[in-house]
Amino acid sequence: MKTMTKNRITPEPPTVAYMMSRFPKLTETFILYEMIALEKLGFRIEIFPLLKQKESQVHEAAKSRMKNAHFVPFLNLTIFKANLSMMLKSPARYFSTLFFVLYHTCKSANFFFGAIGIFPKAVHFALIMQEKKSSHIHAHFATHPTVAALIIHRLTGIPYSFTAHGSDLHVNRQMLRQKLEAALFGITISRYNKNVMVQECGKKYGAKIHIVHCGVDPKEFSVECRKWDYKRLHILSIGSLEEVKGHEYLITACAELERQNIPFNCRIIGYGPLKTELQALIDRSGLTSKVMLLGGQPRDKVLEELERANTFVLTSVPTRAGKKEGIPVVLMEAMATGLPVISSRLSGIPELVTHNLCGLLIEPGDSPALARCLRTLYRDPELARQFGEYGRLRVERDFNLSLNAEKLGTLFLQQKLIKSKIALELF
Repeated sequence: MKTMTKNRITPEPPTVAYMMSRFPKLTETFILYEMIALEKLGFRIEIFPLLKQKESQVHEAAKSRMKNAHFVPFLNLTIFKANLSMMLKSPARYFSTLFFVLYHTCKSANFFFGAIGIFPKAVHFALIMQEKKSSHIHAHFATHPTVAALIIHRLTGIPYSFTAHGSDLHVNRQMLRQKLEAALFGITISRYNKNVMVQECGKKYGAKIHIVHCGVDPKEFSVECRKWDYKRLHILSIGSLEEVKGHEYLITACAELERQNIPFNCRIIGYGPLKTELQALIDRSGLTSKVMLLGGQPRDKVLEELERANTFVLTSVPTRAGKKEGIPVVLMEAMATGLPVISSRLSGIPELVTHNLCGLLIEPGDSPALARCLRTLYRDPELARQFGEYGRLRVERDFNLSLNAEKLGTLFLQQKLIKSKIALELF
């Protein structure tokens, strides 16, 4: 496969407008670091969030990019004037776009009222993108951000693409075919997701869907002298405290370890609506001194916890509403540090974690199986070390942030999104 090896920036770097639901969002740093990697390749990134996220913890890298983020309300005088201007300048295009979006979202209350809410803001964004001479729009998540990108494309002709991840694809695929049809191309993060998209949209769209993994920087997550002391399991889990992460099954497995007198502690990083419920389960299970909910943590603290742990667990499950993971980036981060991982045989996770090679996989929600896997690692530290070694190699090869950003940048260029703005040598 051809990849970028050298680049030469012209005085006017190519501009890509990045759209996402919220920014800066602690649980979506993979978007932030993808943008940073593209900047290193010579792309200029302008950020267009649909909402400004209020976070108690914000990564330093996100703070420095707030100046390139266009935060606006859903409606104010400026947005009203932008819509009036577009309406008077191109009434047929304005109203046909509005009708197109509302018609194709009307079967889903979430998408329909979402479209009504974001349409005025998208029109305003369209004018800003024209002013900034944006060459392309890339939306993360196949839901409202991609609807906004489609609106802007129909109003301005600026081409767009989008990345489908997990729950944005699995819960509600309303209007997916129209989004993919209008896009220059679609991206998804796993073979599993591509199959879902092809089944939904039709085989003729298969060539239009590209697999580009999310990734991490292996150097950032390198642990030089990991201690393989398995006198005690030091279990770490990272993920928002919501149903899809399956933390209750990890806590139940920890209760089984306690009954078997296996020494352990378990630390869970993340925040979310299930905090009170999970803490109650910990207390009822008599694990208050063994299982700790640490809340959301900044990146440096996450790195410290990854270095301190000797086992990483993510017990993802499909929710009652159909929500599923894609390929969780926290698994890549843990593997990059050389940790053995235990996760679920679900969605695209097996494309990252090969069972019995770089970790162990269980069926979603199987707490007894999880307890057995944890016991296996406790009793066989050498096996754990081997899993960690192969896991890091897997990330370096297939889930490397800079390499996958190059694939994405190459896709932009191969699709003729940006012309005569950056010279590349390919091999």
